[in-house]
Amino acid sequence: MIEVELNPLLDFLAGTISGIAGLVVGYPFDTVKVRFQNPDMTGKYRSTMHALGTIIKEERFIGLYKGITSPLATAALMNGLVFASYRLFMKIQLENNSSIPTLTQIALAGAGSGIVSSIVTTPTELIKIRQQSLLVPSSTYEVIVDILRKNGIRGLYRGMTATALRDLGYGSYFLAYEATSRFFTPVSDSPLSPSEIQLLLSQVDGQVRTPSWAAMLLAGGVAGIAGWMTTFPLDVVKTRMQSTESSYTGSISNPTTGSSPSNPLLPPRANPYRTVWSTIFASYQAEGLAVFFRGLAPTLIRAVPVNMATFATFEAVIHWFS
Repeated sequence: MIEVELNPLLDFLAGTISGIAGLVVGYPFDTVKVRFQNPDMTGKYRSTMHALGTIIKEERFIGLYKGITSPLATAALMNGLVFASYRLFMKIQLENNSSIPTLTQIALAGAGSGIVSSIVTTPTELIKIRQQSLLVPSSTYEVIVDILRKNGIRGLYRGMTATALRDLGYGSYFLAYEATSRFFTPVSDSPLSPSEIQLLLSQVDGQVRTPSWAAMLLAGGVAGIAGWMTTFPLDVVKTRMQSTESSYTGSISNPTTGSSPSNPLLPPRANPYRTVWSTIFASYQAEGLAVFFRGLAPTLIRAVPVNMATFATFEAVIHWFS
């Protein structure tokens, strides 16, 4: 993805198709992640495999794909926006199409694309999370109507700040992909000597060659892991905010948080997951630092095949139509 010739329609099309491919591959693990992060389900699942087995047993295999309608319907807009805006921000930074983007420019373009995508990601993930958190199946339409009835349009953008902060992680996501692609794209077919490897490491910021498919797949997996490792705590915060109502409800009460959490950022009996800071404070106070990494295992397991599929599909579509 080093070439930066601007073709918004092609970038959007490739992003659309790659987004759908990645979504289908990784959605079951995303459902498990949401269940782990939901405070109302604390302790229900012991491990990733236990969660997968329990969901299939209690809700059948289709339970792993609960809520997929919303993200699948918007995968085109969301992933298309990410890749198209990423390449647009890259284009803005470069003097001409033949310029080689630095890793810093790649990171900035990725962060910018994340902010743009959060406009679509916030309502999409809110609906998905509400569906995934319900043991009784509800349609996308029913969830949307319920949100609009209680909180109006504003309700669909609950967790917007947390989502935008999390999606800044697209900077590390694209940086990891490009850096790995460049590093594992050999200068020649001959094995590299230790001195050549050292030179390669020092020059990786400026290399520009067409990577092999193996390098693309590896880079996609590395990008997925890097992206989540840098943003996962904020994803936990976002999920906790979006899985609850902004105002206090009785369903917040559980052995983990209590019905009236001691949180100086909020009045008594307020929802502890109302804002980004109150969510961080209440979660840390009740469950410690580990809570911000709950569900990381299924997310990283999912990240490798999902992003392999995403980047490989994107590059294939770009190559096919170019």
